[in-house]
Amino acid sequence: MFEPKDKNPPDVQSPMPSSAQPQPLPAGTKEKLLDAAEALFAEHGVHRASLRAITQKAGANLAAVNYHFGSKEELLRAVLARRLTPINRQRLALLDRALASGTPSTEEIVRAFIAPVLTMVRREPGGHAFARFISRTFSEPDAELRTLILEAFEDVVQRFTTALRMALPHLAEDESYWRFLFMVGAMAHAAGFGFLTQQLSGGVCDPGDAEGVIDRLTAFLVGGLEAPGAVGETPR
Repeated sequence: MFEPKDKNPPDVQSPMPSSAQPQPLPAGTKEKLLDAAEALFAEHGVHRASLRAITQKAGANLAAVNYHFGSKEELLRAVLARRLTPINRQRLALLDRALASGTPSTEEIVRAFIAPVLTMVRREPGGHAFARFISRTFSEPDAELRTLILEAFEDVVQRFTTALRMALPHLAEDESYWRFLFMVGAMAHAAGFGFLTQQLSGGVCDPGDAEGVIDRLTAFLVGGLEAPGAVGETPR
């Protein structure tokens, strides 16, 4: 999908006796490959980050990728799953908590969606690289790549847009999807490119203050989400 598979030399392709089967690679190789792929995907994009560059950065070899993942596509899926699975689990848990008492507030919905991401970015090693990777993914020309990302968000999108329609009954269904998209964009920009604010403000703004960024972004998004519907819109 992303690049031709590396050809194995004849002795690797040929069946080996059981006594000569490859042994498990040293512990930590898989995580090093994930870290390297994440960093290079963020810096260069998926297509320009070759398997050779990834393995060199990880201090591994191409056989390690085949052993742990099988292909570059599966490596990409693993990079996504490593971060997005716990993030989406946290999002849905926070949303369920907000829904438990009835109709959630717009602020509760926004915080449930953005807080797990911004907390991860500021506090976990490699979090910022992953945020930059996700932010640039939607500019990649490969529709299949975007499909992989959307698959990871499918349940989250459905649950959160439904919650937004509950909290914002003045909006038509299509408008709720537009505003959800705007929320995703603002969050992705804040997560992946917060350093720009620090540069533009001459250091007055601190993108490393996770709680401060969450509070500011929440206030901004709540104002936009609760704004009157678009001109000519008919509420549902």
